[in-house]
Amino acid sequence: MSKTRKADFRPNQFVVYPAHGVGRIISIEEQEIAGIKLELFVISFEKDKMTLRVPTNKATEIGMRSLASPDMVSRALDTLKGKARVKRAMWSRRAQEYEQKINSGDLLSIAEVVRDLHRSDDQREQSYSERQLYEAALERLTREVAAVSGVDEAGAQKQVDAVLMSRAA
Repeated sequence: MSKTRKADFRPNQFVVYPAHGVGRIISIEEQEIAGIKLELFVISFEKDKMTLRVPTNKATEIGMRSLASPDMVSRALDTLKGKARVKRAMWSRRAQEYEQKINSGDLLSIAEVVRDLHRSDDQREQSYSERQLYEAALERLTREVAAVSGVDEAGAQKQVDAVLMSRAA
């Protein structure tokens, strides 16, 4: 089983880890942990200055995936153009749902959070927790857009901002 999974991911490939966003596989190494030999993907998240080791046989099970296709990215950007759907539930419940969407690693779900929490200049201020969730979702979205499009994060940020601004107009 681990051999078929390992073929899906290679060193130097960008991957999306649900709880941390876009990272790059540095290597595949073997380590002995508690007397058991494990084959691990070593994933680097440069922006967060973090390295993560994921067992190769558990990678897809925990939701690690390859970058989205360019088609999926354009669908995510189209999602941003839509009208914000804000449920009338209590903020704590909505915040929990947004957090789950962000940590799912699903690009469309992350785009929905960005769309729902985006505020144009003429709208009311965001609360601190709203702003935190919005920025986390926006960062995940722009990192993946950057990695898929082959542009730097600033370029991806401009792309996402342009879509959000076109919606406000």
